[in-house]
Amino acid sequence: MSKHVVVLGAGYAGLQAALETRRMLTAEAVRITVVNRVPYHQLITELHLPAAGAVSDNHVRLPLDKLLAGKNIDLWIGEVTAIRPDDHAVDLAGGRTLQYDFLVVALGSETEYFGIPGLKEHSFTLKSVEDANRIREHVHRCLETYRQTKDRSYATFVVGGGGLTGIELVGELADALPGLCRQLGIDRGDVRLYCVEAMPTILPGFPEDLVARARQSLEARGVTFLTGQPVVQMDPDAVHLKNGDKIETKTMVWTGGVRGHSIVAASGIEVERRGRALVNEYLQSTSHPDIFVVGDSAVWMGPDGRPFPPTAQLAGQMGAHVAQQLYALVKGGTMEPFQPHLAGTLASLGRKDAIGMVGEKKRRVTGKIAAWLKTGSKLRWLADIGGLFVRA
Repeated sequence: MSKHVVVLGAGYAGLQAALETRRMLTAEAVRITVVNRVPYHQLITELHLPAAGAVSDNHVRLPLDKLLAGKNIDLWIGEVTAIRPDDHAVDLAGGRTLQYDFLVVALGSETEYFGIPGLKEHSFTLKSVEDANRIREHVHRCLETYRQTKDRSYATFVVGGGGLTGIELVGELADALPGLCRQLGIDRGDVRLYCVEAMPTILPGFPEDLVARARQSLEARGVTFLTGQPVVQMDPDAVHLKNGDKIETKTMVWTGGVRGHSIVAASGIEVERRGRALVNEYLQSTSHPDIFVVGDSAVWMGPDGRPFPPTAQLAGQMGAHVAQQLYALVKGGTMEPFQPHLAGTLASLGRKDAIGMVGEKKRRVTGKIAAWLKTGSKLRWLADIGGLFVRA
């Protein structure tokens, strides 16, 4: 009798796990069901593009029914409401329940607000296509309101967090604002764009010279950096900083932290202090060996004892490795420890600029070459999942 593999989430980790498992195991060996909140795979690493209006959202969402067509993989669209490990069951909104033999949890992460008063209520996030569309529409409305009222808070935009997501978003906004201002007859000099970061510097993990290069590029296009300045409060009309300064604004996009998915922590799966599942060297939950946890839902420790940053590259490799583990379990083989092989890190700084470190020697790249490599990494992913010619 075939085993039932249920995959929760069709992001980088979950989709790769499902596709690779099917490539390795026939439908007679395993039945695969993918559960996802929305009917498309989202290119999370590209969401800054539609958020700033650089592309339509069709470029960052790929219909799952097309990606999974002919793969003999069942697709359920719905919200996961509970994982019940003791019952080998997953509950979905609407009263549906799925039983599993093996579960792959790839639900991603949730935004961490660190208990900052008002931040959750009054900020935007950038974790989905819907988020990107909301940001784009809001920016347009604010600029239109500023044109009519001259209230500077509508022409002031704040990105909270100087990591990859925040920097890539602020870079796209910096490139988009001149055109938007021309369309509306607004002086670009009237518009302020801030990146606020609690740490002393932006882009953790990048060397100082590349950080300086990124900062110089963005400042030249009108970005103001406030580093070493934690946000302590958010009101509907202002961001308050620890040093007492206040930025009057109608727009804060918060990218300053993530935590594990609340469904995972509530299930009884063992998690660390930020709610990410603890896994062993085989990517199994340390508390439930029939559950694999991958991508941002899990914490993977590096050889130095520090957690790997949650990236799409790591998530995809985790998903592919789970497929190998499932093959071993179904066929009676031996599971192999997970060993990530990261090709580097790239950060776009707008439409024509980027920085990065590539290869084992972490060769530094900047400018158009880095931007081309960033585009190339997206194309490689699309080719890997059969999505090069798939659009919504």
